[in-house]
Amino acid sequence: MTNSVTIIGAGLGGLVLARVLHVHGVGVTVYEAESSPDARRQGGLLDIHPWNGQLALEAAGLTAGFRQLILPGRESYRVLDRTGAVLLDRPDDGTGERPEVPRGALRQLLLDSLPAGTVRWGHKVTGVRPLGDGGHEVSFADGTAVVAHLLVGADGAWSRVRPVLSAAEPEYIGVSVVETFLFDGDTRHPATAKAVGGGSLFALAPGKGIGAHREGGGVLHAYTQLLKPQDWLAGLEPAAVTARVLEEFDGWAPELTTLIAASDVPPVVRRLCTLPAGHRWERVPGVTLLGDAAHLMPPNGEGANLAMLDGAELGRAIAAHPGDAEAALAEYEQRLFPRVAAEMADDGLYDVMFGPDAPHSMVAMLTA
Repeated sequence: MTNSVTIIGAGLGGLVLARVLHVHGVGVTVYEAESSPDARRQGGLLDIHPWNGQLALEAAGLTAGFRQLILPGRESYRVLDRTGAVLLDRPDDGTGERPEVPRGALRQLLLDSLPAGTVRWGHKVTGVRPLGDGGHEVSFADGTAVVAHLLVGADGAWSRVRPVLSAAEPEYIGVSVVETFLFDGDTRHPATAKAVGGGSLFALAPGKGIGAHREGGGVLHAYTQLLKPQDWLAGLEPAAVTARVLEEFDGWAPELTTLIAASDVPPVVRRLCTLPAGHRWERVPGVTLLGDAAHLMPPNGEGANLAMLDGAELGRAIAAHPGDAEAALAEYEQRLFPRVAAEMADDGLYDVMFGPDAPHSMVAMLTA
């Protein structure tokens, strides 16, 4: 089985690529490991930047749909200390350039913009084998396989396509994250809702912090981050995870620790990893990468935006070189690598957030 373009991964970057190809009349099929669009929660809010994410959505012809997803007032943010004292409060005055939208709704907008059947759900890749003619055989967990003559790995941090191009593997950066949700926060947890405010919250101290943002419908979505060894919390049941994390925040204001203790879903533990700074590879016929598969970096507000820009630029390059995949991939990678090198340079954000002067160092950065 062959396709004009075969994309592995139905995240935002892969779907923007599929949409741009569709707009330009290029055939495309996307293979996704998840069983359906609703197989798991798709994360929280994304701030979509005018210099990358918004440009990508414009290339996809979805600017109007994107604007309908914007949650007003969410560009506000505040910094608190462990006692709950507000050190910085920046309301959303309507002049911001990075509107917030729900990740899941943005993904659904992209899915709805594609012809039925473009995304093949329940296709978990187990391996990719070069065929020697620029083609690649992609094998799936159900025993089936496809032959791709232009293959794109948009399959995230633990990409199964990446090994065809690069031996690089993600490495832990020393930050563990515990994700929690409070539903109907304004009614059930008014003090916590007030602490979070209208947009985003940073409650910080040396080595640890609680980040949260207000989603639609009164949902408070929290990311508790701690500088810990990679095996911290390994093998623990959800209740034990919650108890262990709360120990680290003993003495903190209850309106902050409620974001951990009162979660309406089991806590999800994530360990932040990155690829080497400036990750790149030699040109290999018929295959390339985008998004986290190409340039995994710590969360800094740029990851999803960059993935979408990758997808848009690759889609336009393929459309501009009909019948010449190598010219398209070479053009895309020549633009990709310098941008990746710049974006993956250490910006010191985590030193600011969790260094010895936190939270005052964060206030200084935001007011500089």
